[in-house]
Amino acid sequence: MSLFLGKIHYWLYDKILWFEDLEIEIARWAKEENLPIEKWTMDIDQKYGELTGGRPLEDIIDTSNIHGWLQGKILVVEGRQAYLVTQILNENAQYKDSLIKLFQTQGKADALKYSEVELNTPEEVYNALNDFILEGMPCDRVNEVVHSDNEEIRWKRTTCLHSEHWSSVDGNVAIFYELREAWIQAFVSALKGSFTYEKVSDDTQRILR
Repeated sequence: MSLFLGKIHYWLYDKILWFEDLEIEIARWAKEENLPIEKWTMDIDQKYGELTGGRPLEDIIDTSNIHGWLQGKILVVEGRQAYLVTQILNENAQYKDSLIKLFQTQGKADALKYSEVELNTPEEVYNALNDFILEGMPCDRVNEVVHSDNEEIRWKRTTCLHSEHWSSVDGNVAIFYELREAWIQAFVSALKGSFTYEKVSDDTQRILR
């Protein structure tokens, strides 16, 4: 395994940090709702491991196993989110509406990071989207682009890497996809340009101009 960090490693780490930021926002909201977030966080830390705290990648990564370290951190943040969201919905299923709004707010906020960037094609929007969305490691090749031109990009999910995290906490992976779709919809809508996101089917999505 390479002992050197490259652009792709920082790119993946940024996606992990994005997942952590979502958890931090969920925890902040849960505290406002007087939910037992302190207890849940202790349980999550023990079960999955702690968050990175946003520390520089070069200070914490195992350079003798870069791929394995990053993959492990992806499993940590995925497991933590599945546990936390499931605990919240076990308290009250109606909290889902609040979580959807939270993800929408985060989607709009994340789109602001592209306020100085001109995105001209659906493919460029798709690439911006994938600066955030976690779908395992690049070698997992979860999303397959099936059509791309100046007016539309369409992609298909070839496998689901998330269901095991949700089933392990007796959760429903459909919640994961619903929350993420709310984020995507808000993100794409808030970008400069007239782009729209559509879910074509359970495993196929597209961005239109």
